[in-house]
This record gives sequence, structure tokens and C-alpha cells, in this order.
Amino acid sequence: MNAVTRSIKIAPSLLAADFAQIKDQIELVESAGADLLHLDSMDGRFVPNLTWGPKIVADLRKLTKLPFDCHLMIVEPEKYVDDFRKAGADYITFHYEATPHAHRLLQYIRSIGAKAGVGINPGTPVSMLQDLIEDIDLLLVMSVNPGFGGQPFIERALTKLHEARKLRDERNPNCEIEVDGGIGLANIERAVSAGADVLVGGSSIFGAADPQATLRDMRARARATRG
Repeated sequence: MNAVTRSIKIAPSLLAADFAQIKDQIELVESAGADLLHLDSMDGRFVPNLTWGPKIVADLRKLTKLPFDCHLMIVEPEKYVDDFRKAGADYITFHYEATPHAHRLLQYIRSIGAKAGVGINPGTPVSMLQDLIEDIDLLLVMSVNPGFGGQPFIERALTKLHEARKLRDERNPNCEIEVDGGIGLANIERAVSAGADVLVGGSSIFGAADPQATLRDMRARARATRG
């Protein structure tokens, strides 16, 4: 297949933001050049944490025109994708491990006008996506165990990014590869070299002394690596 030129995208994760000042936090990263906003929805079942549902997504949608990258860490995601789409999700990513009908769900998400994403946990090999890759718009490699921010980066994720890139390049060049978990200035170049196109940063951005400078530095390093 012909090669596709892909731009690097930085997606600040609102899980790490201060929700008492959420409007200001969004404006902060938007003005620094964020490409997407990453919204983690957790149900306390698929992962040991609770966050927000479609109502919060809809309220946040009023604050920005940035695309929403909604990451559903929930069981039976097929029950909720319509609500997240109506709330303003542009990308809807569910976990391969969370539903028995991943292929059907990918096709359905596309049919309602959203980009369809599928994520894999650290213990799930990229090879499990062999029969899905043509229907994936965003392939998410988790580089931490999902559920909490601030965890250390799992180095094995770099190998999985290489594998994901090879699968993508051979079978679906339009698919973007995202990495989420422990991404920051210390490893962003390695993640991009391994194959990541979309880089999710949480505490590395919102927890920095200067979030805007950190985001800009991440973008500059990522783009210089991609060339």
C-alpha cells in the first residue's frame, strides 16, 4: 500500500487536569497547540477507578472546538457509544478486552460518524487485532495498565508500537497509532520512533511547572523525530 504522510498529534489527558479550573485548563493547552483532548471514561469495573460519563463530555464540549478523543475504559461499551457520540465525541475508542464483538462495534462507531478506535492493554498482543485492522481508525497501545494517571511507562510498549506500525503500514495506512500512559519529555522521541502518531500526556503536561512550555517542547521533539 502507498505510504501516508501523518502529522504528529499531542492529546492532553483531562484526567490529570484540575477540574475546579477546567475551563482555564482547557484554554491553557488549547493555546499551546494541543491537537486533541483525551477524555478517559472509567466505570469502576473494567478498571479500578471512576471518572465521568456522557453528561460531563457534553458539558466540556461547550468549552472548546478541539476534537474529543474519548477513551472508554468500560465494560459493554456498545451500550454507551451513541450517548458519547451525541455528547460530542469525535473519536470513540473502546478496549478490545471489554467486548466480545469488537468488529461489529468498530463498524457501528463509524456508521454514526465518529472515528473508531480500539485499545489494547499491556497484556494483550498486537496480533489480536489482525482481523480488525482494516476497520480501525485509531489503534491505541496502552503503555500503562489502565485506570490511573501518573504510572511509569512500560518499556515493552515500544515493541508493541513497532508491531502496530508494521500491521498498519501493511493493511491500513490511514489508521493512526496512539500511545497512552507515562508519556512525557523523557520518552516521547522513542515513542514516535517506534510508531506513535498520537501521544497522550496527562500528569506530564498538567503536572508540569509550565504546562504550555512542556506541551510545546513535546510537540517540537516529536516532530523533529518524525522529520
